[in-house]
Amino acid sequence: MDLRALEEHIEKQSQWVRRVRAEIGKVIVGQEYLIDRLLVALIADGHALLEGVPGLAKTLTVSTLARTLATKFQRIQFTPDLLPGDIIGTMIYDEREHDFFPRQGPIFANLILADEINRAPAKVQSALLEAMQERQVTIGQTTFPLQQPFLVMATQNPIEQEGTYPLPEAQVDRFMLKLLVTYPTRDQELEILRRWTQLQTPEAAVVAGPDDVLAARAAIHEIHMEDVLERYIVDLVWATREPREVAREIRERWRHSPERAVAGHSAVVEENLRRLEECENLISYGASPRATLYLALAARAHAFIRGRAYVTPDDILEVGMDVLRHRVIVSYEAEAQMIDSDQIVRRIFDTVEVP
Repeated sequence: MDLRALEEHIEKQSQWVRRVRAEIGKVIVGQEYLIDRLLVALIADGHALLEGVPGLAKTLTVSTLARTLATKFQRIQFTPDLLPGDIIGTMIYDEREHDFFPRQGPIFANLILADEINRAPAKVQSALLEAMQERQVTIGQTTFPLQQPFLVMATQNPIEQEGTYPLPEAQVDRFMLKLLVTYPTRDQELEILRRWTQLQTPEAAVVAGPDDVLAARAAIHEIHMEDVLERYIVDLVWATREPREVAREIRERWRHSPERAVAGHSAVVEENLRRLEECENLISYGASPRATLYLALAARAHAFIRGRAYVTPDDILEVGMDVLRHRVIVSYEAEAQMIDSDQIVRRIFDTVEVP
């Protein structure tokens, strides 16, 4: 398929995204970043971890998205006394048949909201791993495939830490994106007040379906990505593991390319390289190859929802922080200096050359 035909194909396949956005906008005021990234996760067949204080419409956004797509939505409230069977289901004894049969749990839906996921113990969180990674659930001796599309969106409260269980790194890595949900602007909050104090609250209509999502998942693999952009993604991820080596390689390229040394610009580059080298002692563990795959898929999905048949550096930079922030484990030295993973990833973005 040539580029022109591919552009027409992607433009046609992505039309439902604009309709979904418009319908969600009838219910949700603002939160364009959250809506955008949930669509990226849905189309790229990933999962999203949402972090934000209560009352920012996280649950409402997810349920509204499910409504516009005519998909089954389930909200699971995670609590300390939750059991794995409460999520995936369990075996029930039938006295009439004198046999056990499986009763499926709330995980058997398309869009799952795992509310306050860090309030459940490790056994419950582990029960979610098979569903998230393998898209299947085992109850007793029987394995059940999950409905497609399947997406887990988990929330955690960044304020209250009492009575919570830190998510295992293996589970955190299963989330394609970690999204930081922030407060609305003053004008947006005024619109929320006016819209939600009326007698009739707004509702979204069904404007797409599961088949549209599945077709989009197939289409993003056709979106063109240049070799230099693939190398750029690898360089970004590699810089989270070996920041000093990446800084040395960039410095060598500048040294052998005098035309790059524009007056005043080389000093900025050198300062960025020095800050990147400092990350050697600030990072305990860098991102895994899964981050490389997720960053490429998320960039393609971001291009898709923009109606483009090709990936640009801006697509990578737009989703890069959301893909990498929870995969860079900071050291004790970074914590002592009050440096978090977002600041380290920002240093990497500022230093690694954009093609």
